[in-house]
Amino acid sequence: MHLLIAAAGSGSRMGAHCNKLLLDVAGRSVLSWTLNSVKASTSIDWIGIVGQPLDKAAILSVVEECALQIHWIDGGSTRQESVQRGLNGLPSDAKYVLIHDAARCLVEPKLLNQCADLVKEGIAVVAATPVTDTIKQVSKDGFITATPDRSELWAAQTPQGFNVAELKNAHEQALKHNWSVTDDAALFEKLGRAVKILESPSSNIKVTTPFDLIIAEALLFKRA
Repeated sequence: MHLLIAAAGSGSRMGAHCNKLLLDVAGRSVLSWTLNSVKASTSIDWIGIVGQPLDKAAILSVVEECALQIHWIDGGSTRQESVQRGLNGLPSDAKYVLIHDAARCLVEPKLLNQCADLVKEGIAVVAATPVTDTIKQVSKDGFITATPDRSELWAAQTPQGFNVAELKNAHEQALKHNWSVTDDAALFEKLGRAVKILESPSSNIKVTTPFDLIIAEALLFKRA
């Protein structure tokens, strides 16, 4: 299974002096924890990291510490563009791919394996958790306009898995029609393709803010 790790984000919400993936959490960098889980997965045999050239040296240093062989791919100005560049950087014989956010450092190897198994069966898949809060739709001036049925709402995460040819086509259609999305599953939705939800552990958070670092550190120390 081919894996693309999305590591090209700016991390502006973290307010750190460097890429948030290089920040320490429970004695290791955020990225190191992510790579550790990837290394423990029995399904992944090719890894590409899509990142910004500015961070390349620092990220490759972490990769070296983890004793992993990866392929570096320069990212774009948006996540969508970065994933498309990642797809173009896959080997020509790549049939299936998982996309994973590097900042989801608590991902479990089991989840990566489960996603890989479904993709190999021809099923597009997205790791997600059921929404537990009541969600409100709000107008631009700050007033509630609707309350969606919580039982039908899931918070999409990563990994997300797809057939490579189909995902490449979806990105080509996005360029043609000027679609802008925040995850790859949304492109499949626009094309009317089925995407299956795979429930992930509630611990599979994305480290985005300083508060997330505190939560991640507590969970990682608990695992140790």
